[in-house]
Amino acid sequence: MLETGYLILEDGTVFAGKLFGAVSEITGEVVFTTGMTGYLETLTDPSYYGQIVLQTFPLIGNYGVIPADFENSSVGANAYIVKHLCQEPSNFRSEGNLDTFLKEQGVVGLCEIDTRALTRLIRKRGVMNGKIVNHQPSEADLVEVKSYRIQHAVLEVSPAQVLKCEQVAKYRVAVLDFGAKQGIKESLRNHDCEVWSYPAQTSAQEILADNPQGILLSNGPGDPADPANRPMIATIRELMKSGIPIFGICLGHQLLALANGYQTEKLKFGHRGANQPVKELSTGRVYITSQNHGYTVIGGESSFVNVNDGSCEGIDYGNSFSVQFHPEACGGPLDTAFLFEQFVERIEHYATK
Repeated sequence: MLETGYLILEDGTVFAGKLFGAVSEITGEVVFTTGMTGYLETLTDPSYYGQIVLQTFPLIGNYGVIPADFENSSVGANAYIVKHLCQEPSNFRSEGNLDTFLKEQGVVGLCEIDTRALTRLIRKRGVMNGKIVNHQPSEADLVEVKSYRIQHAVLEVSPAQVLKCEQVAKYRVAVLDFGAKQGIKESLRNHDCEVWSYPAQTSAQEILADNPQGILLSNGPGDPADPANRPMIATIRELMKSGIPIFGICLGHQLLALANGYQTEKLKFGHRGANQPVKELSTGRVYITSQNHGYTVIGGESSFVNVNDGSCEGIDYGNSFSVQFHPEACGGPLDTAFLFEQFVERIEHYATK
């Protein structure tokens, strides 16, 4: 029998449901994601740091917990909200159920609430802070919700040490890890790249001393213009001077834009899910992409735009380029994975100069 829990939003709205996972209280920024599948990748994406993730698809947990599909060893989100929680998963790869997994991770879950109504509210009013509690929400809870801020997010999820993975590969790529998904690193390895990961605060000099042929700026959480990110932006400027091809993904796209003098702004409710349409302006072709971001780049000449709202989804700088979406998590077997091939082509061109 699940215990009753409540979600209180910063506008005072309260939703009642049932708690699962770890029974505790937690505050975060409430965001929704529209993917019909991929809940394990969503939960373990470090880009959700500081956020309470709401799944719009009503049934979650039906194929269990599959560690091989994780993007990180731990859950990135502060908490998790679903409509219907499946307690008896059915999948030959499953190694457990979602309730038990979240308990082990110390992550709060809330189910059996009206997720459609909550999503509509966020779409209308914009992203809001919220708090999950196991008691009737009080005025003190509302004060805490209103004062909540996500700060220094990248520093919280970036690795503490350099990981030099020496292997037999054609090219060495330095990944500036702001909270990188495993899928990005795996995609690089699949394109004959040796992946070396660096903490977010690593200097340009230290990275360049290892002689990479390419540099990847990873995804990550938080506001790209957070003052804590300024040293990273300065590092990217120095890396650009080297002429080594740079590929930015998600937060990496935003930080590369800031390093080039552009600006970022917060979207009303962001783009999160595995079904976001993006148009490549040079060809007119539309791709269905996986995305997870709450900010967009302002300024610059876009190479890709979001079909729904026209926001920037990519910028080409010549030897370097970036995209707002996740090419490693393409909607089909090919889709946007070709961007890794383009990155390798630019590395090859640079190497032959």
